[in-house]
Amino acid sequence: MKPEIIAVLLIFVVFSVAEFIRTGFFNKQGQRRKDGIVEAISATVLFAVTQPLVLLCGGLLAAFVFPDSEGVLATWPIVAQVGLLLIFDDMTQYWWHRLNHNVKWLYELHRPHHDAEYMSIRIVYRNNIFYYFMMPGIWFSGALIYLGVGKVYAFYLVFKLLVICGAHSDVRWDKPLYKRRWLSSLMWIVERTISTPATHSAHHGRHMDDGVTHYKGNYGNLLFFWDILFGTARITRKYPEKFGVENLDPVTAPRQLLWPLVRDKKQRVDEIA
Repeated sequence: MKPEIIAVLLIFVVFSVAEFIRTGFFNKQGQRRKDGIVEAISATVLFAVTQPLVLLCGGLLAAFVFPDSEGVLATWPIVAQVGLLLIFDDMTQYWWHRLNHNVKWLYELHRPHHDAEYMSIRIVYRNNIFYYFMMPGIWFSGALIYLGVGKVYAFYLVFKLLVICGAHSDVRWDKPLYKRRWLSSLMWIVERTISTPATHSAHHGRHMDDGVTHYKGNYGNLLFFWDILFGTARITRKYPEKFGVENLDPVTAPRQLLWPLVRDKKQRVDEIA
């Protein structure tokens, strides 16, 4: 088994065990039966089908457009390769994420991620199955792998997953660090660089008027810096009391996973009326 795969599995295991001990991995406050179904299916489809397929297709497209350029970036400095991944994977994911929150029909693809009324690593990859098929960053990553950044991409992906899992987990690793003066100063830099439980929990908050929730911002995945740069950041070092979707009717698990192929009856009535 490749080292990066082992590292990914260890990240999930460590956070799962931490949640099991401290906050209950299988029994989150407010969870419903459909939550586990959506989380299990969306993650399985992503890892088994979507991600490998899109990476392959992205590489094939790059090979078609640049037939003589396979591996051309492999000799670039590692810093330069990481820079390309941050721009073409992480920054494009920021904009894709932001677009999904501001275009109504796209939000249907991303809504499952926010439909959970809790934070947990369980929801890291909880989205409509078409959400990741359309994510530009995965296509660009496939192209960059063809161009020679595959080895760097493996380690980049592990670090990104570590940050994302840490930001979604309800084991709030950042909270005790705010209480110590010298660490609090360091966290000023950290929370403006990468996503943290506080900044990302604000994105998942349910009520915009609670003074913490900011679901129309804090879109960053690996780098929170994009929110700082593009003016969508809110940093309070606090956590919302409630999570979930505000002012929208509940939807079924099939609708969350397969919209627009599956639509709830009430939605069809509303569209006809």
